[in-house]
Amino acid sequence: MRAMSTEFQGKVIAITGAASGIGLETAKLLAARGAKVSLADISGPALEEAVASIQNAGGAATSKVVDVGNREEVEAWITHTVNHYNQKLDGAVNLAGVLPKQAMIAGIEDIDQEDWDRVLGVNINGTLNCLRAELKVMSSKSSIVNAASVGGIKGMVKNGAYVTSKHAVVGLTRAAAAEGAEKGIRVNAIAPGPIDTPMLKKKDGIWPMIPMKRAGQAREVAELIAWLLCDGSTYITGTIQVIDGGWSG
Repeated sequence: MRAMSTEFQGKVIAITGAASGIGLETAKLLAARGAKVSLADISGPALEEAVASIQNAGGAATSKVVDVGNREEVEAWITHTVNHYNQKLDGAVNLAGVLPKQAMIAGIEDIDQEDWDRVLGVNINGTLNCLRAELKVMSSKSSIVNAASVGGIKGMVKNGAYVTSKHAVVGLTRAAAAEGAEKGIRVNAIAPGPIDTPMLKKKDGIWPMIPMKRAGQAREVAELIAWLLCDGSTYITGTIQVIDGGWSG
């Protein structure tokens, strides 16, 4: 793989939700810039394809099938990553997340408890599990990026579980940033609007609400993540970086 730059040369970066969408684009981008990446995803076959794609292009990649809602699986993946590369983490990108099955269907009074538990179990408990494992093995002057959402900074009709989970990610990100600052560990979150990924079920009604009149591209989000991980953002921590085409402006 011919690196577009060497800003991440030799750095170990762990990425969840890495088999598709924003996670896959981020993994490819970081590997192309010299990072040694460790991918986690719940989809084994897609994860194998992602690793093969990076390795075939000359990049360094390892992986493990992980349910981020399972603390033991997350801990095992991070241990595998550190042992595989014989190096602490220089960066982590926690992107794994799910949408409610009832999104845009059920108001708060009709939220199904099982759906609520599933969304919070992945989106917030999963982020907590990742942070707990990662923070123990982060190098000095390292960076973590969590996945919040525009739904983490504003209310949305008939999407209570998702909005709640992403607001919680915002709070956890800021708490982790405050705790990690003296150790040289930066923690920020991204807050994407509609992004053209497999997770997004396109609805015609969304686009008129976005000033740019289009969905974002996964590569655009990956570039933002790379910036938050790189040495060009070393005084930035505890922030929520919105990338939504002006939707929340």
